[in-house]
Amino acid sequence: MLLPTKTVEKPWGMDTLPAPFTAPEGKRIGEIWFDPPAELPQLLVKYIFAGEKLSIQVHPSDTQTQAMGLGQQGKEECWLVIDADEGATLGIGFDHQLSDDELRAASEDGSIEQKMVWHQVKAGDFFYIPANTVHAIGGGVSIIEVQQNSDITYRLYDYGRPRELHLDDGVAVAQAGVHDPANRLHLPDHGDVALVDGPHFRVDRVDGTPDAATGARYSGPLLVIPRAGVAVVDGESVEPGGCALASSIEAVRFAADGSCLITQPLA
Repeated sequence: MLLPTKTVEKPWGMDTLPAPFTAPEGKRIGEIWFDPPAELPQLLVKYIFAGEKLSIQVHPSDTQTQAMGLGQQGKEECWLVIDADEGATLGIGFDHQLSDDELRAASEDGSIEQKMVWHQVKAGDFFYIPANTVHAIGGGVSIIEVQQNSDITYRLYDYGRPRELHLDDGVAVAQAGVHDPANRLHLPDHGDVALVDGPHFRVDRVDGTPDAATGARYSGPLLVIPRAGVAVVDGESVEPGGCALASSIEAVRFAADGSCLITQPLA
């Protein structure tokens, strides 16, 4: 089943999008969302097109949202860079542990931007962002994001834009330390790659038909996100730029010369 999409205009979005997308004349597109299906409500897949820097923010964990009585899961996410301007960056964590007081002061005076670690990126770079990680998307970056389906975001700093900040909540849930290097890599040009395997979801990049080890890890419904070539999902063709719900990995016919992301929740 091909998932319906929602195209979201943002002032920080792009008027020229990477293929296969195009922006309507005079529009700045920031995000394209795929509506989570009833069978897999825990996951949200989206494309993000950042023409300008996004806010510095943090998300709570499942444990924290439950303790706060927020009635939904926390938010862990991952990013695959699909296009990037020269010198474009993603900010993730710090080069040393900040105390709560240091994090609040840096958020209030804007020095948090200089204190963060900014990674220069290119297409094929991948980052897993655990809950509680302070992070930000820089300008000139397009990514695919797979995340827990949650809208709880605490903004710590927004470059002077007139939007609400959430310093009390953000500082309370943040682990303002170093991002684990094991949570980032650059994808090889070819081959199956296990990108995420828990705790909340798994994500793989598969080229052609998945190898036996990859296929064996997927049981039940999954989402298929073609990046090159056309995948056939339960008899329906899905082109790059789309996302579809598959009843099982056996119900997907992968293009021999294609490449896809596949993902499913683990809880």
